[in-house]
Amino acid sequence: MKLNRITQKNDHAFTLIEVLLAVGIFAIVLFAINTVFFSALKLERATSRVVDARVPVNQAFAILRRDLQGAVQPMTNSTLLPRNFTTGGRSGGLGSSQAGSLEFYTTTGVISDDAPWSDLQKVRYDLVPSADRATTNGQDLVRVITRNVLATTTTEEDEQLLMSEVESVEFLCYNGSDWCSTWDTSAGDVGLPQAVRVRIQLATENQTTISREPLELLVPITTVLLTNSFAGGSQ
Repeated sequence: MKLNRITQKNDHAFTLIEVLLAVGIFAIVLFAINTVFFSALKLERATSRVVDARVPVNQAFAILRRDLQGAVQPMTNSTLLPRNFTTGGRSGGLGSSQAGSLEFYTTTGVISDDAPWSDLQKVRYDLVPSADRATTNGQDLVRVITRNVLATTTTEEDEQLLMSEVESVEFLCYNGSDWCSTWDTSAGDVGLPQAVRVRIQLATENQTTISREPLELLVPITTVLLTNSFAGGSQ
């Protein structure tokens, strides 16, 4: 008698509950990864906006620092080229754009074969009304350059935009003991200040926006003397 052996094969498979549980866990993990990714992307975009907004400020401060470090000692006894150092008050608000201007002579001019100018130039920092008032708050901080410092007629000025959306600019000069809001070598102040502090208040988007802290730049000044005949006399 031949016995028929029935071989039973055990098939292992996932049940419906196990599949649903795995899909649920995968969905939770995917949601967590998606949340972290978009949070990181949002942070990266916010950081990029902040960095992009700081670029004009950093460039303006770098130019200001370079000009002030190259400031030339005034000569009040020279009528040809007195090289006055003048600043005063706070620039900003209606009708006060000239109050906080800073004007002095510096040795940061670029010497080239195409222009007959030396490295000595006159620079002036001013706040002027924005060219795009419809979309821009505040005013523009500009740097006005005069290369021909010995001109006997109307001088040609080159205006350079440093940054926009500025509410006010303040220049303070250190005389060794106090910070002065004004400095004018043509009115009796002697020589250069020992340091200059620049405060720039950026404009807010609207009146309800909390005012930002002013940006500050502190530049110690090392006296630069010119002793050649071009300086306008002997030192």
